[in-house]
Amino acid sequence: MSLYRSVVWFAKGLREYTKSGYESASKDFVPYDLEVQVPGRVFLVTGGNSGIGKATALQIAKRGGTVHLVCRDQARAEDARGEIIRESGNQNIFLHIMDLSDPKQIWKFVENFKQEHKLHVLINNAGCMVNKRALTEDGLEKNFATNTLGVYILTTGLIPVLEKEHDPRVITVSSGGMLVQKLNTNDLQSERTPFDGTMVYAQNKVSERQQVVLTEWWAQGHPAIHFSSMHPGWADTPGVRQAMPGFHTRFRDRLRSEAQGADTVLWLALSSAAAAQPSGQFFQGSDSALSRRGEEPGTGAIKDTTNLLVAKESFYYLPWTIF
Repeated sequence: MSLYRSVVWFAKGLREYTKSGYESASKDFVPYDLEVQVPGRVFLVTGGNSGIGKATALQIAKRGGTVHLVCRDQARAEDARGEIIRESGNQNIFLHIMDLSDPKQIWKFVENFKQEHKLHVLINNAGCMVNKRALTEDGLEKNFATNTLGVYILTTGLIPVLEKEHDPRVITVSSGGMLVQKLNTNDLQSERTPFDGTMVYAQNKVSERQQVVLTEWWAQGHPAIHFSSMHPGWADTPGVRQAMPGFHTRFRDRLRSEAQGADTVLWLALSSAAAAQPSGQFFQGSDSALSRRGEEPGTGAIKDTTNLLVAKESFYYLPWTIF
């Protein structure tokens, strides 16, 4: 990360991604956009047991939606489900235990889910930031397996379920790391460069990088579904406290609440105004209806996108698709 990128990212973050940035932007929000009830609509939220995922699930439940929580930790997930039911009064909260870093588990989950449930909205919220390079039992780098490949397999597998329903949507919670990392399709698993968990996270979850390139690609290939990605700003979540303790200690009084971080996710998942936006866009966490990078991708960006998609397809059809 260059000094220039660091300074730009930090200045933008202090101005837009903090609690004060949210409060400033919220003056222009349209309140009735989220004054909706959604009984009968089905939502799947990954990482729904804490942080932004849990805040999102709770607000959907309060509006009458059926919510499927996909979580890794059974005990924490059961506690979150119970809390959401108590606070919302909505009993239609279902729990699925799955590790998004394990392609075999994802495939099994998708096949079972397709047989038993319908789905209107998929919210790819779960992510990880492992600061020391670690491999899964399949030999995949942990951050890449969870943040990129897991999202790719889950979303691609559930597209046929979504396409059966009215007004289907996919929202992917990404990161403001777009300002600090360029897409490196030649080292997706961080094998060739010194390992830095924060920078790997930026590669995985960055706008106009891995997740958001995929969002734009899915939007082009599946026009019946509304795809979007977003940055929630700097929010005070368990993930931030655990993975970035120094950052949290320094800025905790300026961080957004979990509910504030979830605001744009909810807007994209629930509002009719969001569905009227072009599919495939990236939304800033401080603005409920903004903003996409304005320029068309150049030759380098097109090449990077092609390389990324070829790599994903090669992973997609590996032997773990057979179980």
